[in-house]
Amino acid sequence: DFEASFIRLIDKVTNGSRIEINQTGTTLYYQPGLLYGGSLEHDCSPSRGIGYYLESLLCLAPFMKHPLKIVLRGVTNDQVDPSVDILKATALPLLKRFGIDGESLEIKINRRGMPPKGGGEIVFACPVKKVLQPLQLTDPGKIKRIRGTAYSVRVSPQMANRIVESARSILNKFLPDIYIYTDHMKGVSSGKSPGFGLSLVAETINGTFLSAELASNPQGQGAAVLPEELGQNCAKLLLEEIYRGGCVDSTNQSLALLLMTLGQQDVSKVLLGPLSPYTIEFLRHLRSFFQIMFKIETKSPEEEEHKGGAKVLMTCVGVGFSNLSKTIR
Repeated sequence: DFEASFIRLIDKVTNGSRIEINQTGTTLYYQPGLLYGGSLEHDCSPSRGIGYYLESLLCLAPFMKHPLKIVLRGVTNDQVDPSVDILKATALPLLKRFGIDGESLEIKINRRGMPPKGGGEIVFACPVKKVLQPLQLTDPGKIKRIRGTAYSVRVSPQMANRIVESARSILNKFLPDIYIYTDHMKGVSSGKSPGFGLSLVAETINGTFLSAELASNPQGQGAAVLPEELGQNCAKLLLEEIYRGGCVDSTNQSLALLLMTLGQQDVSKVLLGPLSPYTIEFLRHLRSFFQIMFKIETKSPEEEEHKGGAKVLMTCVGVGFSNLSKTIR
């Protein structure tokens, strides 16, 4: 269901794609067309979060013919995919590092939608780039502040305050500069299902963003979650992510590696925390599509500096991809 919705989305942003699926739905023939872009709308399947669709759009959007502006409707925050808040806080700064910037780069949340029924709506806009800059990100720097959003939809607004209190009870031991916004959506903008959750982002002095998030169980599934527990668990997840460290958090590892691959024929380096299983599989795909191999060096943490777990330094030379379909004005 959600995969069919994803294929329809890819069909919308491209021009001249051919897609054939056999009757049993086990094989897919896909002949890619040109990335076209423009102003679009898409209703995502509520069985997966909007983050599932947005992750791939973030990879494709800079290479469109026309700047992409798309309205996506569906589930904004769930327990499976990265939420829209996290992608807004971590993926957009990452795109800027590759030279993809401008006023038109934004993710805006108009409505929140929780599973199972969704009802959320976001706008994603991204400018087009001819070429990407090479990236040198080897020093994540120390954490200087933590920002977050505690959201509640169709439940008491007090829930968000309880989440904030419990998350701060853990994080304040480590850092004074913490601000967690409470976002209580009412009426039409609160989607169709009740729920609450928290997304936290730690920012370092060098402009690196590490994130963690948790959402309550969907209505009618699993045990009820206490907001206090959710806040504490999310704070612990953030500390875990900070311990893993690196210059890019685990959700955006594959995005960083893809944009490094597509960069100019120059050396790009990035320091990552331990590679997630998804990233390892993604590296295999990069090898089979672009014939590109990353040089992977493990960096064990220095004894005198408390820098968390073992890190991986990824180095590659870009394939020199340039966006040929850029219109000349």
